[in-house]
Amino acid sequence: MNSPYAGKSKSEWKKITEALIKKHPFSKEEVVSVVRMSWEAIFTSHIGPFQIGKEIFPAPQIISFFLHELVAHNFNIKYPKIFRVGKNKTEKDIHCVTDEDFSVEIKASSNKSQIFANRSYAQPATEGQRKNKDGYFITVNFEKPTEKNPKPNITAIKFGYIEHSDWIAQSASTGQQARLSPETYSLKFITLYSK
Repeated sequence: MNSPYAGKSKSEWKKITEALIKKHPFSKEEVVSVVRMSWEAIFTSHIGPFQIGKEIFPAPQIISFFLHELVAHNFNIKYPKIFRVGKNKTEKDIHCVTDEDFSVEIKASSNKSQIFANRSYAQPATEGQRKNKDGYFITVNFEKPTEKNPKPNITAIKFGYIEHSDWIAQSASTGQQARLSPETYSLKFITLYSK
């Protein structure tokens, strides 16, 4: 898909984002429902005899991994002939079998309001080697699980359409992270849930 924002003024970006979200097969309500159901599943899960949030308090990166997997699998269950879990490096986290433009990346973070990615997201995809960095994203912000906060909350769920050019790579040569500008959060995402 060519950039839906190309040649458009920033004053039009929010309306474009809203139109893109409306066009996607996932409704806003079901994105929230699937993310929250997946979140609940993490904290009712056991590893051997030990329960997450009771005896085990995974680091945010592990929680992000679980959430990432569960959201993708749950959408696969809801739409088995349309969406499936991405299988290789050229497919997004939730791969749309019928139209790749509707495939979705998932990003989660324990940061209160931001998400992050590998700095490679700030570069265009290489033909046939890596997944397209442009497209739909579901983002989730959450509290860290601790003994004092064994059942942490999701603080935000957003759905949007972002492109590789929206990511700002760390300038240091050793930096591996990319972030988004406040403008991107406000114009290219719709907040579906906020606590």
